[in-house]
Amino acid sequence: MQGWARELGFSQIGVAGVDLSSAEPGLMQWLAQGFHGEMDYMQAHGLRRARPAELVPGTVSVITARMDYLPRDTPADAPGAWQAVEWARLQRPDEGIVSVYARGRDYHKVLRNRLQKLAERIAQEVGPFGHRAFTDSAPVLEAELARRSGQGWRGKHTLVLNREAGSMFFLGEIYVDLALEPTAPVTAHCGSCAACITACPTGAIVAPHRVDARRCISYLTIEHAGAIPEELRPLMANRIYGCDDCQLACPWNKFAQPSRLPDFDAREALSGGQLVHFFAWDEPTFLRLTEGSPIRRIGHARWLRNVAVALGNAWRETGNAALQQALASRAEHPDALVREHVAWALSQRSD
Repeated sequence: MQGWARELGFSQIGVAGVDLSSAEPGLMQWLAQGFHGEMDYMQAHGLRRARPAELVPGTVSVITARMDYLPRDTPADAPGAWQAVEWARLQRPDEGIVSVYARGRDYHKVLRNRLQKLAERIAQEVGPFGHRAFTDSAPVLEAELARRSGQGWRGKHTLVLNREAGSMFFLGEIYVDLALEPTAPVTAHCGSCAACITACPTGAIVAPHRVDARRCISYLTIEHAGAIPEELRPLMANRIYGCDDCQLACPWNKFAQPSRLPDFDAREALSGGQLVHFFAWDEPTFLRLTEGSPIRRIGHARWLRNVAVALGNAWRETGNAALQQALASRAEHPDALVREHVAWALSQRSD
């Protein structure tokens, strides 16, 4: 199965059982603390997330998969070089930073299609069987299943870490009605390192293995629909979609691997672009340039909200009049959410 998976672009395949009961208390505590923010679906699904056989009746095993997503042109022979490139973006406040995973094609589509092909290949070998593929698309404890099946261990930022690949990979699952032998988990290798916790700009990693999504820049720029809390806006700097800082700081990510697929190559429009340029996109342009991208799902108004915050931060830091002019062009935007964030951004300097 590993060979078939690699032909489809996956980096590793594992197998987990369906008894995740030991993960239920932690899940319920996280929800009880409200750390899921406005992600109401987390609360609505409750313990189904930890009970695969309730989500898909008949499931007795879970095939887990991971797929590296660094662009193919990432230098694999220079450990840590890609991280240095990304850190440097934060020193260019006029540049808008889109999280690395979102610069290419929507991973949901890529993984789901290839997981389905893997299931079809297995069926050719063993005959028809019940299955359903997921990738960040249903109440599934993806990271926990990945950990149990040996894809890696849970880092203190809660992401899965692999000694040969860091954390720069997507996860997917196939729930199956086949009784498969589970693969062994691996030991954790974070030790006393707390680099990810220290690096988080907003302090969202409130304790090892505990993230308050309400403070996470990825949550605020992607999942959160309303106004971004004012006290967090300056901390977002020039990040306009997602945040990679906890991963950039992780020593294991010097081993992160480039994808073998062209799907995750960075689109020119989404990598290294100027904030003024992003803010000038009207809705048709936004829809055209984010077609097939995960960014499209936040919509044009939230995109402008995010970019307005980054422009305000850059305006405060640099005093570049072009940033002020760009913001002023949207001061009367028909969407109240955009207007409010533009007004805040314009207030960041008195000159």
